[in-house]
Amino acid sequence: MAGNAGLPTLLRLLNSRRTLTFVSGRNSIECRFRPPGRRDHAMSDELAGKTILLVDDDKDIRASMKAALEDMGPNILVAPDGNEAVRLAEEAEPDLIVLDMMLPKRSGFLVMEKLRSRKRSSGLPKVIMITANRGTRHKVYAEGLGVDEYLNKPFPMERLVESVESLLR
Repeated sequence: MAGNAGLPTLLRLLNSRRTLTFVSGRNSIECRFRPPGRRDHAMSDELAGKTILLVDDDKDIRASMKAALEDMGPNILVAPDGNEAVRLAEEAEPDLIVLDMMLPKRSGFLVMEKLRSRKRSSGLPKVIMITANRGTRHKVYAEGLGVDEYLNKPFPMERLVESVESLLR
């Protein structure tokens, strides 16, 4: 876009449809935006005191998830790969992890295997696995590892917010 010529059009689109899909490489994620000035249940501090770890190798998807969740008041940590996810999960002991299945250095499955013993003893962290893979075999394996919720990309951000709220009540 040359200068800000496209900005008014983008803002009109966001105000009328409030939906935008980010596509980055093989990943895409749908974001829904609240109209300016509107506060709803998702903008409360109902998750204050909770820690959420967001794990995805796509920085745009991490940023989108963080933007969707931060108004709810949690402490948000981010990791770009599986090794960093394990390190942060062991150090910070988050209440919830949003975990991509396909990650560099260590897959989401291997992250779950590493964290499984802690999850079995305490029930935490709750885990939402996100993936572009639509195979049911992967979903069954993820659930066997202790994944609480499984979301296929692209998904509406509202769906992620609802899952987070439900798991952290």
